[in-house]
Amino acid sequence: MGTLSLGAIIAAALIDSINPCAFGVMVFLSTYLAAVGSKGRLLKVGLIYVFTVFLTYLLAGLGLLQFLSSFSSVTVWIYKIAGAILIIAGLINVKELFWYKKGVSLQISEDKKPLIEKFIYKTSIPAAIILGFLVSAFELPCTGQVYLGILAILAKSAASTQMLGFVWLFIYNLIFVAPLIIILLLFYFDKKSHWFTDMPEKRKKWLRFFMGLGMLILGILMILGKL
Repeated sequence: MGTLSLGAIIAAALIDSINPCAFGVMVFLSTYLAAVGSKGRLLKVGLIYVFTVFLTYLLAGLGLLQFLSSFSSVTVWIYKIAGAILIIAGLINVKELFWYKKGVSLQISEDKKPLIEKFIYKTSIPAAIILGFLVSAFELPCTGQVYLGILAILAKSAASTQMLGFVWLFIYNLIFVAPLIIILLLFYFDKKSHWFTDMPEKRKKWLRFFMGLGMLILGILMILGKL
């Protein structure tokens, strides 16, 4: 696997990690835990939630990578299709800066939010595990395009099914959950957590814009065969 592919993995993970969908659930969970429980409980339940998200994404990625790699004859086509999907998703996110939540929007479906809130209010360790799994599944409209692109890059490599593929996905998902850990620690130490709880719509628009810009660049590079 070339250096450019590794660079794309790291860059994509950074792009993916700033998505407002992941921020929103983590902030909601941390805010509620900070209000009704001890700091120890906040840290324990929060870390279990983050670990569940990390593990779910990692295992799903490894499974999909193995699946995509088994179609060696069509891997290049999968790679190009993933690039096209990234471009489309990138344009949708860039659009949010000018027409926020107008038309097609990549975010957690409104009808899924009551279920997420139900498990947040339970504030238990089993609930945190279920919540992490559910959020990982429901976040696909926000994050699935970037992850698919990276899996396609890995599947294109001859080393994709070996230990190297696992290492890259491990690194990707560590970067992906890093902001969630930062948010949790900010609430735990009561430092600047208001930056997230009072996040204005304008800031969310810019987050989506930069995320979309990154997706566009990654998708175009894939289409051009530069990764």
